[in-house]
Amino acid sequence: MSQIGLALGWLAYGLLHSILASLTAKAWLAHRWPAAGPYYRLAFNIVASLTALPLLWLIHAHPGETLWQWRGVGWWLTNGLALAAVAGFFASTRAYDMDEFLGLRQIREHDGGTQDREGFTLSFFHRFVRHPWYLFGLILVWTRDMNEAWLVSALAITLYFKVGSWFEERKLVAFHGDAYRRYREKVPGLLPLPWKYLSAEEARSPQ
Repeated sequence: MSQIGLALGWLAYGLLHSILASLTAKAWLAHRWPAAGPYYRLAFNIVASLTALPLLWLIHAHPGETLWQWRGVGWWLTNGLALAAVAGFFASTRAYDMDEFLGLRQIREHDGGTQDREGFTLSFFHRFVRHPWYLFGLILVWTRDMNEAWLVSALAITLYFKVGSWFEERKLVAFHGDAYRRYREKVPGLLPLPWKYLSAEEARSPQ
């Protein structure tokens, strides 16, 4: 029963996160409370972090049976991949406006708009996969020792990344139009494919 509750918790988390991240929710707030607009992104990040805490507690408090543990070469391989994912995440932050991502720029500049102010630029990792942060997250999730609670969470997070990337791409198409559509045709979404990527020259001029 605890794993069913955990699954329902992840479902509720994903629904809340998707609704709050939508352009519809942002536009509604901008219309009803314009003064709150600049604080929306920061509040969204805080809510997303706080609502994840009960789920993390459930995973710790009710882990269930151990399904598998990495040993020997597998331990070195999986933890090496996890470290590479963490390094990739921090390296990729240089390609983003992190002040905007966190919501600090919006507050500093009193910007309550819903539009993406960053241009369509691609990092090294975006040459191989459209959502590198989701890829790094999947690597971290699936390289851990697995118990029942973590398996439920890994499946839920994987599903959320898949659905969330679809919603995110709707916004990217709305912001960047045909440039993003052409990019989407050439680069896979969550998992890199050896035969499908952008050259360095194509990434420098994605328009």
